Amino acid sequence: MSHLSQALASSDFVITSELTPPKGINLEPLLDKAALLKPHVCAINLTESHAARMAMDPVAVGHLLLDHGIEPIVQMTARDKNRLAIQASILGAAALGISNIVFMGGDPPKNGDHPDAKPVFDLFASQLLEAVHALNNGTDLTGNELSGKPQLFAGAVANPGASDPDMEIDNLHRKIDAGAQFFQTQAVYDVQAYAAFLDKARSPRPMLAGIIPIKSVKMATYMNERIPGVDIPDALIQQIADAGDDKNQIARVSVEIAAKTIRELRSVSPGVHLMAIGWESYIPQILAQSQP
Repeated sequence: MSHLSQALASSDFVITSELTPPKGINLEPLLDKAALLKPHVCAINLTESHAARMAMDPVAVGHLLLDHGIEPIVQMTARDKNRLAIQASILGAAALGISNIVFMGGDPPKNGDHPDAKPVFDLFASQLLEAVHALNNGTDLTGNELSGKPQLFAGAVANPGASDPDMEIDNLHRKIDAGAQFFQTQAVYDVQAYAAFLDKARSPRPMLAGIIPIKSVKMATYMNERIPGVDIPDALIQQIADAGDDKNQIARVSVEIAAKTIRELRSVSPGVHLMAIGWESYIPQILAQSQP
C-alpha cells in the first residue's frame, strides 16, 4: 500500500503538494523543491505537460523522487495518449515503483506551446479509471490477462466551483463507480461553499481541497476570468491589493489567507492539496500558520 492510501485511511489531516517537471533534463531545481517539501507533505504530484506545455515525463521524475525517499503522485491525462499507450504508461509506472496516479482530461493542446499538436482524448477520465481498475485486477481494458498485476492507488480531480454543480457531482460519482479511490480538487477560497458542495456530493471517497496562494491582484483576476470553477472572493483580492507593491508584504498576506483557509478546512476536509506554482518556499510557513 502507498503511504498516501494509508494516510487517507487514517484520521490524519493529509497534505499533498505539486511540482511541474522541467522542459529539459535539469532536475536540480525540482529536486531542491521536493527536498524542501519532504518534511511537510505526504506525497507530491507531478504534472503531465501542465497547461499543455511540453515537459519531461512525470513517470521518470516520479521514479527519481522515490530514489530520494519522496512518494510521488503521477498525473496522467487523456489528452496525449490512446488506450494502448495509457495502459502501457500505467504498467511502466507500476514497474518503476510508483503507486499513486491521478487521472484527468488535460488542457487542450491549442492552449499550450505546441498548438498544432493533435489531441487524442481516446478515453474520458472515468474510462482511464476503468483501465487502471482492470489492470489492478489482472487484465487489460479489453479483458486480456496480464503477466503480473500492479497495485495502484488511483485518484481523480473534482471541481467544487463548477458552473453546473449537479453535473459535476454526477461526473464525480461516475469516477467513483469507475474506481477512483481519492480526489484532489480545484482551488478552494470559500470554505462554506466548499462544505455545501461536499454535503451535496456525499462522496464516499476522501477529497483533498485544492489550495493556490494568491500571488497578486492580476493573478486573482486572471483566475476568476479564465479558470473554470475558481471564484476568489472580492474581499480576499482587496486584502492583496491593500498590501501594496511590496513583494514581501504581498507574500505575507497571501500566506495568511492560505493558512486561514486551511484552518477552516480542517473541520470539513481530510486534507488539502497545495499548488504553490513557484511559491513552494512559502509552503512551510503556510502549514505552520495553519495549525489549529
